[in-house]
Amino acid sequence: MQLTDERLIRAHTDTVWRAILDPAVLKACIPGCESLTGSPETGYEAVVLQKIGPVSARFTGVVSLSDLRPGEGLTLSGEGKGGAAGFAKGSAQVGFAPEGDGTRLTYTVDANVGGKIAQLGSRLIDSFAKKLADQFFERFQMAVEGPEEEPAEAEGEAPTEKKGWFKRLVGG
Repeated sequence: MQLTDERLIRAHTDTVWRAILDPAVLKACIPGCESLTGSPETGYEAVVLQKIGPVSARFTGVVSLSDLRPGEGLTLSGEGKGGAAGFAKGSAQVGFAPEGDGTRLTYTVDANVGGKIAQLGSRLIDSFAKKLADQFFERFQMAVEGPEEEPAEAEGEAPTEKKGWFKRLVGG
């Protein structure tokens, strides 16, 4: 299964790049992630709890970053075993390009499953994989840029930019 999408993130490319390398950001963005330990250089060990249709599983596996092109892109790869439920593995080629005051983030995700999970059918698996990818990048965008701007509290005040927790942390 393969899918491609893009998002415009309201943050400088350097901020987006630092965020994608930050293990705390990755942990917060991976749906169902219970733990993530390691580093961008050596890879991460992860425990992820997922329910796909009627099958629930706790996947243990690895997440690695490769093809690192600072400020331009990288490849995120992961694979995990869910015991009797089977296995899942996939990768996302992620690209960054400056656009105005923000960053155009593009991604192509390729995912495969096997075992009991694969017996659920390709339509269910494909929609689940798309949902996971969308959730990951939506959470990533929110971590970097924060919630949508709210209207000014008092009439005549300019709205203040709400920063995501990562953007606040790095002052970007």
